[in-house]
Amino acid sequence: MGNTLPVTNFLGWCEEMGLELSPKVYISSEGTVAQYGMMAREDILVGEVLFSIPRSALLSQNTTRVHDLLLKEQETLASPSGWVPLLIALMYEATDSGSPWAPYFGLWPVLDPPDLPMFWSDKEKTTLLQGTGVSEAVKKDLENMEQEYESIVLPFIQRHPHLFNPEEHSLDLYKRLVAFVMAYSFQESLEEEEEDSGKEDNPPMMVPVADLLNHVAQHNAHLEFTPDYLRMITTRPVQAGQELFNTYGQMANWQLLHMYGFTEPHPQNSNDTADIQMTTLRKAALYAATSEDGCARVQERWDLLCDMEMVGEEGAFVFGCEEVMTDEELRTCLKVLCMSAEEFAEYKENEGWEEDEDDDDEQTLIMEDLSRLPAPWRQLLHASTILTLKDFASDLDSDHAMITNAATYAKLSVRERHALQVRYGQKRILHRILELTN
Repeated sequence: MGNTLPVTNFLGWCEEMGLELSPKVYISSEGTVAQYGMMAREDILVGEVLFSIPRSALLSQNTTRVHDLLLKEQETLASPSGWVPLLIALMYEATDSGSPWAPYFGLWPVLDPPDLPMFWSDKEKTTLLQGTGVSEAVKKDLENMEQEYESIVLPFIQRHPHLFNPEEHSLDLYKRLVAFVMAYSFQESLEEEEEDSGKEDNPPMMVPVADLLNHVAQHNAHLEFTPDYLRMITTRPVQAGQELFNTYGQMANWQLLHMYGFTEPHPQNSNDTADIQMTTLRKAALYAATSEDGCARVQERWDLLCDMEMVGEEGAFVFGCEEVMTDEELRTCLKVLCMSAEEFAEYKENEGWEEDEDDDDEQTLIMEDLSRLPAPWRQLLHASTILTLKDFASDLDSDHAMITNAATYAKLSVRERHALQVRYGQKRILHRILELTN
């Protein structure tokens, strides 16, 4: 076990807060895939409780010492992200050595956030992540953070100078805490009846100890929510000396890097995906048009698809390792863009409804099905895939050479390795689409 002072203080705090840790596990910074992790001290069976944490030990907008103030000003703190109350709570608790959660924050003494791409240089993002979609997601994140801080958080801070200081509770700190929430927070799912009633999603919260478990697609534990406690339960047998892994959900490598700062080495991530932007499909259809009239027909079809909310300027078709995640949208778009003038006129007249729906349209589109699509559909998807691959700065062969050569791979920086895993996984899926639509 890592006998560092921060971990020792944290474990003492856990005991005081009523958190029960199984004697079969320990928290360590050695032998884990990231800064901290949980290791098995002895063999563990399926269904065993690794730890339970009372809800009073969670850090959220409901448990912070400024809860009443956040509740009083909840209308002024509303934002598209829904994170502002928690972030203000973290700003207050993380910068006060007298906070009840000080030993928890002590695990990260200078509040160093995970190494998310939002902290990479523009040059690194451009050279390493071009074509992956991560840079675009990060740019949007940073714009939203700055807008949120300047228009909501800073005015709140200035209204309460006895609690907050703009120099200490700065935009820089806000960005670092956003990274903490991205990488370490949990969100409790709504009950089915709550979803049906249209209730908004539960806000994120910090769950000490649970946030120290790392993620893999083939995880061996999961977090269970009960009215009074949160419990981490094993989902498969774990041998002594093995690391305990939670799951953050079905996450592609680009999502893991964007939100958590790491990737799963190929081929371990069975949840990897690749995107083809919806506008790329339109671009490929326009390239294939042989006249101005042809281009006008493509645009008319695209406009109808937009009206049907099947496509959008920022949308993407998502392809997994085994299936098409956006099969209805892809199938509909290929069908409409490849229709004859007569078919489209009838389709438009029926406002997108068809009397004789193909039975296949109701089935999930697996990757192998792409080879059995009508020839015009395959040609359009093939051309769209080629355009997508052109957005990358390197080709599949060069990435394959780096990822399979141990000596070359070892020379890469951590950031270069993560970016390579993202690019390589996406390109493998895109090249699979090329093979199936050729």
